[in-house]
Amino acid sequence: MAHDPGFWMLQALNALQLSMLLFLLSIGLTVIFGLMHFVNLAHGSLYALGAYFGASAAAVGGFWLGFFVAPVAVAGVGVLLYSGLIRRMRKSGPMAQVLVTFGLIFALLDLTRLFWGDLALAIQVPQILAGRTALLGIEYPTYRLFIIGLGLSIFAALAFVLSRTQIGAMIRAGVDNDAMAACLGINVERLFFIVFCVGCALAGLAGVVAAPLLSVTPDMGLQILIPTLIVIVIGGLGSLKGAVAGSLIFGFVQTFGAVLAPQLASVLIYALLAAVLVIKPVGLFPAKG
Repeated sequence: MAHDPGFWMLQALNALQLSMLLFLLSIGLTVIFGLMHFVNLAHGSLYALGAYFGASAAAVGGFWLGFFVAPVAVAGVGVLLYSGLIRRMRKSGPMAQVLVTFGLIFALLDLTRLFWGDLALAIQVPQILAGRTALLGIEYPTYRLFIIGLGLSIFAALAFVLSRTQIGAMIRAGVDNDAMAACLGINVERLFFIVFCVGCALAGLAGVVAAPLLSVTPDMGLQILIPTLIVIVIGGLGSLKGAVAGSLIFGFVQTFGAVLAPQLASVLIYALLAAVLVIKPVGLFPAKG
């Protein structure tokens, strides 16, 4: 096994697939942290809602209907949360934000149980993504390759928007110095709202994409919250590069740690997190602000 290149290629693809799934979830949260200075611990609950919305839509019209409905539906929930709660809590300080969004986790958890119950749901992979694809001498599940491709596509699209468009320049200015950006005529409040909704939509997309691989359960948002926070702390707040780096580090450490040192796999990533916090507390690639 140790001398089998196919085995290590398989593990590398598994690590990349996990990394791209974490990237879809973490990029929205890290930009919200970096731009809005808002600690939204309920981001994982939006991921769970995306999985449930996707499963409900997929039961009616198949996977692709759920794939497109879930991000839009979760973005709609984000609009309600921003209008009713987030905008009022932005100036309340991090402790109040943590307490309120921590309570929101359990409120959304109970709402999912109220609407969908405690039984696990599932989404069937579409026929075009079923089966396996031959790649570099191994056969790998086509759907997992789809997740890798989707994550890389989202990364390329966000990199283009942030570096090549006017709204990207405004977002970068807001992350670096929101007060100065407002003085330059940028509608920072509207920018915050757009970024928050896009972050919610990406959380919903991550949920519906993860649903065929995992059981859709009410507590799946709690299970993914800690890995997501580890990713953004390692990578650095408010940074696209940091979200990618943190996701890749987590995915590869978690996957190869389970193979090479299964007894230590559960603590390796926390040891790495502690090392990053000691050596570079702001993360590896933080935004300038």
